[in-house]
Amino acid sequence: MQIILLDKVVNLGNLGEIVKVKDGYARNFLIPTGRARRATASAKAEFEARRADLEKAAAEKLAAAQAQGETLSGFVVKLTQKAGVDGRLFGSVTNADVAEELTKQGHAVAKSQVRLPNGPIKTIGDTTVSVSLHTDVAVDVTVTVYGETA
Repeated sequence: MQIILLDKVVNLGNLGEIVKVKDGYARNFLIPTGRARRATASAKAEFEARRADLEKAAAEKLAAAQAQGETLSGFVVKLTQKAGVDGRLFGSVTNADVAEELTKQGHAVAKSQVRLPNGPIKTIGDTTVSVSLHTDVAVDVTVTVYGETA
């Protein structure tokens, strides 16, 4: 299926490109989330008329993400979890825990934006995680987990 991208999509293309994707990917994900439209003649004409507005909105999103990334860069998140004497946690620290703590600290971050490179954190200590604020903006944040003995 031929679609027009209304937003930058990772590993697919930038705003305004006409790309061919599988039907299910377009119908079930790209079109419902507002990232794409079917590439019909009328849709192409309408897109060209709205192109400047869409590019301006995309630039504003990128600028806002970069500004948030500057404030978030080098930030340290401190969490306390129950742990054994050997330093292993009884549970784990997930991306939801990190996002919740960042939100408490005043940085609006969704759990889907937090990327844990090695899966959930299961030991006490410092771990670096990536926060993807935009497709072009990713910031590293340090998560420090303290052990709380039961």
